Amino acid sequence: MTTLTRATSDSATMLGRQLRHLLRYPSLTLMFAGMPIVLLLLFVYVFGGAMGSGLAGADGGRAEYLDYIAPGIMLITVAMVAQGTAISVATDMTEGIIARFRTMDIARVSVLTGHVVGTLIQTLISLAIVTGVALLLGFRPSAGPGEWIAAVGLLSVVTFATTWLSVALGMLSDSVETASNLPMPLMFLPFFSSGFVPTETMPTGLRWFAEHQPFTPVIETLRGLLMGTEIGDSAVLALAWCAGITLAAYIWAKKLYNRDPTR
Repeated sequence: MTTLTRATSDSATMLGRQLRHLLRYPSLTLMFAGMPIVLLLLFVYVFGGAMGSGLAGADGGRAEYLDYIAPGIMLITVAMVAQGTAISVATDMTEGIIARFRTMDIARVSVLTGHVVGTLIQTLISLAIVTGVALLLGFRPSAGPGEWIAAVGLLSVVTFATTWLSVALGMLSDSVETASNLPMPLMFLPFFSSGFVPTETMPTGLRWFAEHQPFTPVIETLRGLLMGTEIGDSAVLALAWCAGITLAAYIWAKKLYNRDPTR
């Protein structure tokens, strides 16, 4: 058996472990989708009337604001599941299962890969629930099949990047409580982006930060794909951010996993 075949087989086994957890605790997926849905309802029905009237070209209603914030809510969903991944990894670390895996004759990368691919599946399920609720509320994207496929692909790439980062943060944590707090900045970044208001309306310093952080180009690309707005160079920036985060987080997570557990 080649190294690649062995790693693939062991990764599939670890993915099966994650999927069994997913099926055993479906309430976790519902919880990850629940918070973004609550935020969606809050922003649309409490702030939507006022915020919608401030959007350029909008007629001043909740429907316009719903169309505007849907991509930002999708990114919050990705961040929610990423936080759950950090907790799951930290739980494995503190309960000793990772130490046991280290003594077994399995490909080391398979343990981390199982978490990442399992999270990707869980995120896509959560995104489907959130998007379904948005459609029921009146979200009306103009995207065709090609644009939808591209949007799902982009969300998958973003999830892949944030998940590897969360895996590293989970392994870095010395407790589950710490792991639940370290990914919190991912939850707040969509609020300091173009996800809920145009960056042009922000003060100068905050506007600079919003325009140069990772989630803004992702949101602008999603908005362009789903609503037909101008994308510009946002797609290139979004993919560049995702590639950089994925590479750095993968190297970091691998280093943490291979470190001497007695140190």
